[in-house]
Amino acid sequence: MRLQILFISRDTDGRPMTSTRAMTPDRKTKAAAPARDRKDAPWIAVIMGSKSDLKYLQAAVDLLAELRIPHEVRIVSAHRTPDWMFEYASTAESRGIEVIIAAAGGAAHLPGMVAAKTVLPVLGVPVPATLLNGLDSLLSIVQMPKGVPVGTLAIGEPGAANAALLAASIVSASRPELRERLRQWRAQRTAEVLSVTDIARSGPT
Repeated sequence: MRLQILFISRDTDGRPMTSTRAMTPDRKTKAAAPARDRKDAPWIAVIMGSKSDLKYLQAAVDLLAELRIPHEVRIVSAHRTPDWMFEYASTAESRGIEVIIAAAGGAAHLPGMVAAKTVLPVLGVPVPATLLNGLDSLLSIVQMPKGVPVGTLAIGEPGAANAALLAASIVSASRPELRERLRQWRAQRTAEVLSVTDIARSGPT
């Protein structure tokens, strides 16, 4: 069996490194060798069950790039590639990953199953993939049993963006330069709002 894996990572200067790898199960471990000491080793993983989910997760990918956080983006399906999912989750920590953002639609098993195989923080993003517009996914992700937590964000793009910001806050705890970039990003959002507070001014009659 061959798996098409979407891989996008960025180094600490924000330079993109992108490839699509065809992996067989016996090659995955070699391709995911420990890389904690490499400058370009990703700190945050963004995973999803299908490439079609990327349109919702792009907001997270863009924010991680803007904050110059090394990250990778991969397709990891809980239902179609369960063995690959378990291997990916169980080896993430040894590869230097510190936070996993996992998005899923429908029954949305990916975040919970990944969390069951790692002690890393897992942030779940519900995807509106069915006629229930993501409510099914939200309930599936948020209702994790005691002992296997998943931090659950909002449905779709807003949740993806907040997942990236939350992941950035987590990994910035030991990285003052990243925390400062995050602080500046928040300050810019404040400035943007304050610059347009008066949107309906009436002139003299």
